[in-house]
Amino acid sequence: MLLHPLHAEHAAQPSRRCHTRLLRWPRYQAAEPGPRDPHGFVLTGPDLLQDGQPPPGWPLDRLPLLLETSLPGVFAAGDVRHRSIKRVASAVGEGSIAVQLANQYLAQQ
Repeated sequence: MLLHPLHAEHAAQPSRRCHTRLLRWPRYQAAEPGPRDPHGFVLTGPDLLQDGQPPPGWPLDRLPLLLETSLPGVFAAGDVRHRSIKRVASAVGEGSIAVQLANQYLAQQ
């Protein structure tokens, strides 16, 4: 699941590997979640860093949060994410972490 704390609507999106939902929001409606691994999974947090630096175009003074994509405030959890465990219980846990990170992101705004 991709989660943005300010989403206005959501739509189910089919996935080849799992059941995921992509939450859509007006500001990033046409945006992609950013870099992916060779298998198509979304890179998040530390996996986005290149030589310890944030991805090109990263607009914030801080590094991406653990489950944050290359779009600030957009978080990925579950099977869509690179290095995820690909199990339901893990996805649920990552989803709860993503909610906490979204709250942290909003508190910094």
